[in-house]
Amino acid sequence: MSPPREVQAVVRALARGERLSAGQAMTLYADADLHTLGELAHAARLARHPGPVVSYVVDRNINYSNVCVCACKFCAYYRQPGAPDAFVLTSQELAAKIEETLSLGGTQILMQGGHHPDLALTFYEDMLREIKSRFAIHIHAFSPPEIVHFAQISGLSTAVVIARLKAAGLDSIPGGGAEILVDRVRREVSPNKCPAGRWLAVMAEAHAQGLKTTATMMFGHRETASERIRHLLAVRELQDETGGFTAFIPWTFAPANTALAGIRPETSVNYLRLLAVARLVLDNVDNLQVSWVTMGPEVAQLALFFGANDFGSTMIEENVVAAAGVRHRLSVGDVRRVIADAGFVPRQRTMDYTLLEGAA
Repeated sequence: MSPPREVQAVVRALARGERLSAGQAMTLYADADLHTLGELAHAARLARHPGPVVSYVVDRNINYSNVCVCACKFCAYYRQPGAPDAFVLTSQELAAKIEETLSLGGTQILMQGGHHPDLALTFYEDMLREIKSRFAIHIHAFSPPEIVHFAQISGLSTAVVIARLKAAGLDSIPGGGAEILVDRVRREVSPNKCPAGRWLAVMAEAHAQGLKTTATMMFGHRETASERIRHLLAVRELQDETGGFTAFIPWTFAPANTALAGIRPETSVNYLRLLAVARLVLDNVDNLQVSWVTMGPEVAQLALFFGANDFGSTMIEENVVAAAGVRHRLSVGDVRRVIADAGFVPRQRTMDYTLLEGAA
């Protein structure tokens, strides 16, 4: 059975090298069959990355605190100030985690936390300086909502906050807190977090100050299909302006233990469909990561044929998704085996996608 005429027209436009419009992206997302999407996305991936390499990074996701006043409906990890199990890592605890990361061949830490109401900007600057004084490691830290929060509690602009964090040792910024970059959705699931425009503005400022960042999407909660496409287009538009995103990472919402626990989790097929459309829409973002942490290694292997060229982090430690009941674990050896079993060559990389010499 041949694809619908509307889908065939979009396929021809892609073959001519045309950039997808919002309407064309929606046509593919809504009406193209899974095989067609995979074929198109894999061809786009091979055009951008023709070799057999699939990259990965060895790092640790460190949550410096679980205290947060946002109370996002999708989060099972945060704790209110004063909760019995609320914490802020001590410098000794943080150092122990970094030492273990380095001993396992790690090159960076991904460090994020909640919106703690009582920690001053100097706390974060001191934390960065202490890490850099003791360890040769890349610090990929503080999502845009955190930076907006730091600006609010300090009375400074986000530009000044970013400059101060960079001076203290911040190397790059993760794309967390994007969820869906549509304010209708954000008002429903995370009303106390910064709006979409501020998320994008923080990333634009970071890029202007020379910091590379990633972009993300958490989907499968209260958004519509068209709002997912709007999110992709917002990322593409900013990338046109700045070129500062190194990768895009979509993952599915895990509803267990959250205020949205009644939502049915997205299927593997729906994940692969979104991933493929992301590869086709984001024609200016070099790298697309799989989400084995939420989908598991088998689906992650399939994702390498739906547009993805990167296996993401080995996640020596991961807490937020685990709090929602999803616990996939892979060692470096496991990551390498899964990539190789899919027919690709695993290579370790840094945050900016430099392949490490002599590293597998």
